[in-house]
Amino acid sequence: WSYQRPFDYVQLGDGQTPVNYVVLADYVTTEDGSGLVHQAPAFGADDLLTCRKYGLPVVNPIGKDGHFLPEVPVVGGVFFKDADAQLVADLQRRGLLFKHLAYEHAYPHCWRCHTPLMYYALPSFYIRTTERKAELIAQNEATNWYPETIKHGRYGDWLDNNIDWALSRDRYWGTPLPIWRNDVDPSHLVCVGSLAELSELTGQDLSELDPHRPYVDAPTFTLPGVEGTYRRVPQVIDGWFDSGSMPFAQFGAPHRNNELFERSYPADFICEAIDQTRGWFYTLMAIGTLVFDQSSYRNVVCLGHLVAEDGRKMSKHLGNILDPIPLMDRHGADAVRWFMTASGSPWSARRIGNKILDEIASKVLRTYWSIASFQSLYARANDWTPNRDLAAAAEDSTLLDRWARTETNRVAAEVDAALEAYDSARAGRALFGLIDDLSNWYVRRSRRRFWDGDPAALQTLHDCLEILTRLLAPFVPFVTERVWQALFAERGTASSVHLAPWPAIDAQVDPALSAQVNLVRRLVELGRAARASSAVKTRQPLARALISAPGWQELPEALRNEVAEELNVVSLAELASAGDLVNVTVKPNFRALGKRYGNRTKEVAAAI
Repeated sequence: WSYQRPFDYVQLGDGQTPVNYVVLADYVTTEDGSGLVHQAPAFGADDLLTCRKYGLPVVNPIGKDGHFLPEVPVVGGVFFKDADAQLVADLQRRGLLFKHLAYEHAYPHCWRCHTPLMYYALPSFYIRTTERKAELIAQNEATNWYPETIKHGRYGDWLDNNIDWALSRDRYWGTPLPIWRNDVDPSHLVCVGSLAELSELTGQDLSELDPHRPYVDAPTFTLPGVEGTYRRVPQVIDGWFDSGSMPFAQFGAPHRNNELFERSYPADFICEAIDQTRGWFYTLMAIGTLVFDQSSYRNVVCLGHLVAEDGRKMSKHLGNILDPIPLMDRHGADAVRWFMTASGSPWSARRIGNKILDEIASKVLRTYWSIASFQSLYARANDWTPNRDLAAAAEDSTLLDRWARTETNRVAAEVDAALEAYDSARAGRALFGLIDDLSNWYVRRSRRRFWDGDPAALQTLHDCLEILTRLLAPFVPFVTERVWQALFAERGTASSVHLAPWPAIDAQVDPALSAQVNLVRRLVELGRAARASSAVKTRQPLARALISAPGWQELPEALRNEVAEELNVVSLAELASAGDLVNVTVKPNFRALGKRYGNRTKEVAAAI
């Protein structure tokens, strides 16, 4: 289908070849409007690809300043968005306007001054990454992604649809593109690899030349038998090329310091937010593969973004930016670090604000601090010092002591495994659980033993706290160092928690004991809920509690006593069947059963 174009202000193509006809593109839908959209190949990537497919010309009547070229009728010299009203008026004057209405849709604007922006086709220098697509995909397969969904999802899709890398930028600042073009025959180009090579080409010693604009623009050269002078092209390099070159460029490799470079390449892991899948993550892998046939990293931790407490993206324009220093002044650097490294899923967008950091400071840091303070207080009150002969201390240990040690060892193994898998959130959950276990169960249930200066209790808490402090140190380095200096530094261990070895993973974990204590705590929780639902306070003693739970028979007497004391009951009795306490009622479905059978259902319910 051909058509008569509404504007003939500029010539399309050679003026002879037909260009006004309908083409096909899968990004045009029939749900909106007529199902027809105009193509502007100079101002849209999709349009450009479609027009290239059909051999249509690229026409650009707008200058780089965003204004129509002076020779364009009606709107010459007008800013492209300001021309809308004049173009509509011209259509109406010529009787071509069917209807004029506003259409709301997403449109790019400058994030600072809110000026409307346009996509603008420019010539560029490219790196032909498509020729190495298979190698890039192979490098991605050999890389561990956290979360794994990014590997074959957002990043994998990017590699599968890889396009050549547009390397040059029309800016002043940046790493100059090291290409010299012949001023007589622009198709003759020379890519200069170093200042030494440029010195050789120019016949001058340029080893001290500042390799930035405007200094690098000055040197020119000629080549024997070639007419014309070679001058550097004005473009600079995409800033991401600098970032992707960092692993070797920081050492000057491969021209020097190769041994130092090879010891650090590739990196064990890198970490950035999800928006870098097409930026830093890609350029590091692409340049490493192109230059060294190997990606720059083995593992990548891909994080979600931080957003404001109301869920909106932080922006200076919105006024909801949270400056990190005031946050640390108010809540402490450790609270901010815990949020960043251990609170919630690092792969998802997370809300941050004063309320969240207050909760971290209260539930994590102050609870940990209170455990350390409790240990320090009663150790001093009883003139107690750690006993390194753990076998002797174990003789007087209780089931709760054994449980505290087994939970600490279990968490140490879990944290170790989580960090080996770069899953800091899982490690954080395990550490928070251990802090809660020690504070709200072990210390609370053993409080009288501490009052009495029981060496087994003091030794158990001391040992568990030492391991906990080492495990916490990478997450909250400041409070753990303070605790270490107060309780452990003078006991013949490392002078700093950050110089102490990572806790050895103790295989002596008793899963059966852990399960039994978990059952005890669950029964206590349910018993308190039963009291609350009956409005009977825990302070009021009761004669007995009836319990039905798998595993109750196997519980040691000491752990059964924990349940009785926590629920403030004189005795505990086991129910032969939980059904003895269940009252079942049935609501008849008259619509399904009919009136007759509905009444029979009532009788059954009454019998039950």
